[in-house]
Amino acid sequence: MTTAFDPVDLAGTPLANRIAMAPMTRSRAGVGGLPTELTAEYYAQRASAGLIVTEGIQPSLVGQGYPDTPGLHSAEQVAAWRTVTDAVHAAGGRIFAQLMHTGRIGHPVLLPDGLTPVGASPVAADGQVFTHEGPKEYVVPRELTGDEIRATVDDFVTAARNAIEAGFDGVELHGANGYLIHQFLAPGSNHRTDQWGGSVENRIRLAVEIARAVTAAIGADRTGLRLSPGNPLNDIHEPDPEPTYTALVAALEPLDLAYLHIMEVGEIRDLTLALRKLFGGVLVLSPASEGPTGPDALTLVEEGVADLVAYGQLFLANPDLPSRLRTGGPFNAPDRTTFYGGGAKGYTDYPVLSGRE
Repeated sequence: MTTAFDPVDLAGTPLANRIAMAPMTRSRAGVGGLPTELTAEYYAQRASAGLIVTEGIQPSLVGQGYPDTPGLHSAEQVAAWRTVTDAVHAAGGRIFAQLMHTGRIGHPVLLPDGLTPVGASPVAADGQVFTHEGPKEYVVPRELTGDEIRATVDDFVTAARNAIEAGFDGVELHGANGYLIHQFLAPGSNHRTDQWGGSVENRIRLAVEIARAVTAAIGADRTGLRLSPGNPLNDIHEPDPEPTYTALVAALEPLDLAYLHIMEVGEIRDLTLALRKLFGGVLVLSPASEGPTGPDALTLVEEGVADLVAYGQLFLANPDLPSRLRTGGPFNAPDRTTFYGGGAKGYTDYPVLSGRE
């Protein structure tokens, strides 16, 4: 029987186990969207994960939606990320960069040069975003033109190439949680009548085009995709997600992506299993749960539901999580007050169990 502690081959990249560190925004980047020495320490501490997926990294200036998040669109950012990947690899880990364009989620005060958030359609999300000036209502995004959509695809490609130059083992395209790719997938945020909206075929087009372009640039074996069907986060409305996501995964299957990462929200296990059958490759699962994903999720690997299980808050608070899961704990409790922003507190100061690295 396969367990979460067994190794797995991820499209040619050997992973020591099937426990993934889920992407988690921490808002601790330095000036210019640069990861810092603390960033390198944070990820290296968690290198015992079979796979680390980084916090969301903006592929362009306009792709930033939160304060103090890192980028991969400048030479300085590439050099800074190299210190992170070197530290993780020195500790024996594997790390993918999550490329996240937030689209309409954000605010002009977070962007330079008079930029404003962009989206599939000029439909504002309901809610607020935190900024250094305090919470602000989401604005109506500027609808991307056809040429700008193509330029956005190119931005993802450039960021993916930058990720490989920075030493990452691959990239995860963020198509979940109400950000730009998800905004195109969802009929509630995509009101377009051109080739990028309307029908299922048109709404999945951006996700497919980005995946196709990135795999052509860096290889399918170094490209993953995260999806969250029906997830209402960031004011997303997908009343019937099954037709959209089955069509999307069927269209992606010929690309032979390194993995598909599904974040479950609500009772969608039947859809997860259907997508797993359609995809046929490595499936990473962030399972639906009432609280943070716990040790009981390890059985999903044994049952064949997933090939890897992704842990978020539990990995945030337990740098040595795989060894703690193997022995049944104990587990540090995550401090929610330090999730975003700040320094070492709540970031690199969580203890490991005595005698363990």
